[in-house]
Amino acid sequence: MASPSVKNTIGDLNKESFVTLLSKLIGESKYVQNNPPELIPEEDRIVKHVLDVLRPFSTATGGGPLVINHVTYKPNRGNLIVEYPGTQPGKILSFVGMHMDVVTANPSDWEFDPFTLSIEGEKLRGRGTTDCLGHVALVAELMRRLGETKPQLKSTVVAVFIASEENSSIPGVGVDALVKDGLLDNLKQGPLFWIDTADKQPCIGTGGMIPWKLHFSGKLFHSGLAHKAINPLELAMEALKEIQLRFYRDFPPHQQEKVYGFATPSTMKPTQWSYPGGGINQIPAECTVSGDVRLTPFYSVTDVISKLKEYVDDLNANIEKLDTRGPVSKYVLPEENLKGRISISFDEAMSGVACNLDSRGFHVLCKATEEVVGHVKPYSITGSLPLIRELQDEGFDVQTAGYGLMATYHAKNEYCLLSDMCQGYDVFVSIISQLED
Repeated sequence: MASPSVKNTIGDLNKESFVTLLSKLIGESKYVQNNPPELIPEEDRIVKHVLDVLRPFSTATGGGPLVINHVTYKPNRGNLIVEYPGTQPGKILSFVGMHMDVVTANPSDWEFDPFTLSIEGEKLRGRGTTDCLGHVALVAELMRRLGETKPQLKSTVVAVFIASEENSSIPGVGVDALVKDGLLDNLKQGPLFWIDTADKQPCIGTGGMIPWKLHFSGKLFHSGLAHKAINPLELAMEALKEIQLRFYRDFPPHQQEKVYGFATPSTMKPTQWSYPGGGINQIPAECTVSGDVRLTPFYSVTDVISKLKEYVDDLNANIEKLDTRGPVSKYVLPEENLKGRISISFDEAMSGVACNLDSRGFHVLCKATEEVVGHVKPYSITGSLPLIRELQDEGFDVQTAGYGLMATYHAKNEYCLLSDMCQGYDVFVSIISQLED
């Protein structure tokens, strides 16, 4: 049973304080957009505002018990580890993943200024309100309240505000570097709640992602003499169909997907098509089809990449056996010793995660959600969250939740609801309270 004294001591979210802090953070969102090389975020702009809130209750000023560690690996790109010490050694819980960078926003596409917090009833509007500056402000307010009220807790409560979540092209900046340096090792002793999803329910599964690019080479020729060409567009259509068929044969729906409530099984599909250009009466020499694999966490990313390469090798070795399109469509010109060719390449892949449904962390998150929201319905998506699978593989008990809105995640006109954030705060307090028992 959750301890009422802990809940009474910590209390509810101070809405005015939360909105004030969030307003400052959204005011910095223009400068923490993450899209290198053009846009490199300066997360220390966010750190400054969080420190302004927490320092008065820290050991650094003598005003309170909070232990604050500002860790920076690149100039202006800090992480912040904040600890409220408990009384029982080895008893710990953590809130991690509140990232201080955001995806890009084009003001001309929005109905309001994305880089200024605006309020419309319950709506708190601006880039980062849902993902993830709203969570930064929310957990900062939780830690401020702990430092202010000083409840007697057995558990140490740790908050880790991170840099560089939205783009991994510059490594060694955020949680990956913190883990590598062992700065989060003590968090393995208790549940780690990754606060960067949405819709107030436990997210218990995410998908891996494998970005792929298939390049098809043929022979350019006049479209009125199609028998003298190798049409790479036709090759692409037939080869991609065969590759997809083999993928779905080798990676069918997995029985665990029903247990975790995944909306879809693993998928492989094209999302982009390009060619060098030319006249309508030209069969081009080449084309490229790009897309991704979204992989449920019960399959290995490495295995899928290996299989896709294997499919392409086999199709190249047997390209004359591929289906053609019409009486003169072909992928081999023997008299010219020419064959169509397929190559595949990959951008950086990431693995999905299946949270441990038997862990104490999962059970307290579910109970807290039911208490506060009124019902609990864990869900899984084949959308991808970076970093958390690596944490799980390192031995952390990762559970994920969030209190923004999935409908506005990475979207134009992003907003969250103040009432949802209030409930998120209450969920955090309930988790802390339950883990005292």
